[in-house]
Amino acid sequence: MNTDLDIDAIGLLCPLPVLRLRKRMAALAPGQVACLRADDPAAIVDVPHFCNESGNAFLEMVEADGHMAFYVRKG
Repeated sequence: MNTDLDIDAIGLLCPLPVLRLRKRMAALAPGQVACLRADDPAAIVDVPHFCNESGNAFLEMVEADGHMAFYVRKG
């Protein structure tokens, strides 16, 4: 998937991956897509919850190389 922003949160624990996602997505225009890479198991719950609360669209989660990649479109 093509992304406009790649965010590396590997090694960070809850709530830091979502905080980093929120901060970095602020600079995106509506419709742009960010990819958050994280290995914190809590991110599986935290990222979709963040999207629901913030009006962003959770597109998908893909597991690869010992981490998860979360794709989020700015609302």
